[in-house]
Amino acid sequence: MWKLGKDDEKPLVPSFPQPPVAPAWKARSVQPSKAEESRVESTRIPKADAARIGRSVTIKGELTGAEDLFVDGQVEGSIELRSHGLTVGPNGRVHANIVAQDVVIFGKVEGNVRASERVELKRSAVLHGDIFAQRIVIEDGAFLKGGIDIQKAEPKAEVRRETPAAAPASSPAPVPVVSQTSLLDGK
Repeated sequence: MWKLGKDDEKPLVPSFPQPPVAPAWKARSVQPSKAEESRVESTRIPKADAARIGRSVTIKGELTGAEDLFVDGQVEGSIELRSHGLTVGPNGRVHANIVAQDVVIFGKVEGNVRASERVELKRSAVLHGDIFAQRIVIEDGAFLKGGIDIQKAEPKAEVRRETPAAAPASSPAPVPVVSQTSLLDGK
């Protein structure tokens, strides 16, 4: 008689290798485009090396500085950061005229904003005042009550040295004044 062995218990169905399937919950890594990367960079708050005014802090008076500033509290008066950036956080309430290089607003500002480079109003921003800047970005949902004055980029001072050949013919070159007396006359 014939006896069933281990090999005889398996069904005779051919098996083909299946490609590995990644779980549905595991996302593929996709590199962001340059535009997305710069947009993400501009929405980070605050910069790591920026001075910070927390949400429980209230300042009344003149605020000046020589570094970037993140305001998530209240400021009344004036803010002047000529060659640095200012970020008004989502909890920030500023009642001041602002002068800075770059200004990013997430919170509420009442006052004029003057930036030497750019002003950016995020979706949650509320601004009552005028904007003076070279560039401006206003996200959908931001509120602005005031005017916008786009400034031209200031031309960099160019040092021009004229050579005698390049001098115009109508204006003679300066002639040095020579003394009337000579060394020979004195003897």
